[in-house]
Amino acid sequence: MVNLRLQKAILEVVENQIRENDPPETRKTLDRLLKAGYSKDDATKLIGSAVAAGIYTVLNFKE
Repeated sequence: MVNLRLQKAILEVVENQIRENDPPETRKTLDRLLKAGYSKDDATKLIGSAVAAGIYTVLNFKE
C-alpha cells in the first residue's frame, strides 16, 4: 500500500532539489531520464525512489 502523504513529501523534496539545483546531480539525473524518453512525472518518481531508499538507509542503519 502506498502512503500518499509520504509520496507527496518525497516528490516535494525532489522538486525542491531540481528548482534549487542542490544537489546538482538531481537536475542532471532528471535531464538524463528525460532524454531517455521518460515523462517528467515518471522521471521525478524514479528520482523520488532513490531519495526514499536513501532515507530508509539512514533511518535503519544509523549508528
